[in-house]
Formats: sequence, structure tokens, C-alpha cells
Amino acid sequence: MLPDDWHLTQDVDDFLARAGNFLRSRPAMHNTPLTDIEKLRIRRAAGHDAEAAVFGRLESAGEVRAIFYLTPRGRLGLTPLSVEQTDTLAAHLAGLGHAPSNVIADHDTATAFAESWQRHTGAASVPFWRTYLYRLGTLTPPQPRPEGQGRITGGKDREQVVRWCREFCVDVGEQSSIDLIDAGSWDDSRFGDRHFTFWETPDGTPVSMAAVTSVVGGMVRVDPVYTPAHLRGRGYAGAVTVEASKAALSAGATDVVLFTDPDNPTSNALYQRIGYVHVADFAGYEFSRSAPQAG
Repeated sequence: MLPDDWHLTQDVDDFLARAGNFLRSRPAMHNTPLTDIEKLRIRRAAGHDAEAAVFGRLESAGEVRAIFYLTPRGRLGLTPLSVEQTDTLAAHLAGLGHAPSNVIADHDTATAFAESWQRHTGAASVPFWRTYLYRLGTLTPPQPRPEGQGRITGGKDREQVVRWCREFCVDVGEQSSIDLIDAGSWDDSRFGDRHFTFWETPDGTPVSMAAVTSVVGGMVRVDPVYTPAHLRGRGYAGAVTVEASKAALSAGATDVVLFTDPDNPTSNALYQRIGYVHVADFAGYEFSRSAPQAG
């Protein structure tokens, strides 16, 4: 146990038993912890990760107020924390010898932790991710609707799904996923557990794709949405996102969310037109490799 009522464990089932209600209390804001921790739980149960992740919960008056998780690959995820709380956490993680390679959280929390981590360890931080979080309000199909229809993908579509996911990663500069795809490690990539939908023209030609996560804590995240460059500007992305969002609602999701690039006004306007509402800003920072020594 750490000071300030931080409790650490490597037992994901015990952690979820104690912190699961807190995570489910704000499924939109907690969407990344929900999906990341569920993937860690599944992988650990299958014996895929020899090194266990580390989970922490901040308790006050018997209630969980915040959590963190540190994956075997070094990703540190945080729910919202105050500046003082991030500083305390950074100091204690460094003292225990943990060395995250990056942090992702809401913008204020991620920025505060990056500053605290540099102060306590000397590890410089570089921003690598900046995004807007949107939550679905009232789903509104685009008008005019492009010709064609949505279709849930099947096994015969795998080659095209993989190819389009790789093209998406090239577009956004997501090298780690490109490396996994090229190595044949599709299941280990962040796309391996997604459910994909195509938008097809009347002759059955796929022209756009959207994917969703499984329902976790009532939440589904739409990710990614991709249309090949030569087919953009025809309304296909909006149409396929609506179809994927409908599928998420049909699967029982109460919160359907997605992230957008703040520097892409076209996609931000599109998602707002079909019913998505801006919730918060998120950020990610990578750290230099100077690891702290265990205290």
C-alpha cells in the first residue's frame, strides 16, 4: 500500500472486484481503462503475458476515487487526478522502480503526470497523442445518404480489413501497429478484437470501414473509421459510422464513444452532424528511457 490510500496489486481480478464499479460509473471518460484492462485480463487468463501488469486504486472514505494501470509494455493509463495526486503517484512509482514508457489520460492529468515524472526521474517527455473524446447523443443518419448499405464483416473479409487497418495506421503514423501487422501479429494489435462494418456500394464493393470494441461496462468505442483516399468526400465515412454505432447500441451499449484528431476539422464536423458530442480532451506523452532505480 502506498501513502494517500493508494493500493497496488498485480491481481487483475481482485482489482476489478474492488474498482470495477468506479470504472463503470463514468464509462465514456473511462473508456480506455475499461478496454485496456479487459484485454489485460483476457491475456493474463490465457497465459500470454509472463510479466503481470500493475494496477492501483486511490481510496478515500472507503470509496475508489481514481485508478491507474501499467501494462507489461509500459503504457501507463490514468483516470482524472489532481496535480497533487499525480505528483504523489509519480514519486511512488519511481521509488518502486516502475518505468512507464508513456502515459495517456485526460489532457490535464497526462500533462501534470509528465511534468511530475520528469521532476522525479529526469526522464524527458514528448507529446505523441492529442485527441478529442466524443460521446454519442442522438444518432442522426447523414443527409443525403450515399447509395449502398452497411454490412458486418466475416471471415472472407479479413484480408481487406487487415490491409485497410494498415493503411489507416500509415495515415495516422501509428508505427507500433504497423510493426505488429507486418509481423503477422494481428491478434496482438489493437485491432485484433474489433468488430468491423463495411459500407458497400449497390454492386457490393466495400468503400469504407468502421470498427467497434466489444461492450465493456456498458461502453463501446468506435475505432478506427477508414475510407481509402480516392473514395473520400462522398459521405461513406458518416454512413459507415452510423451503421457501426447502431450495431453498438443493438449490442447493449449505453455509451458509444470515439476519439478524433483535433487538427482534422472535417472529421470533427462529421461526427457532430451524426450526433456525437464533445466530452473532453485527452493527451499522451512518451518518456525517455532513463529508468528510475527501485527504492
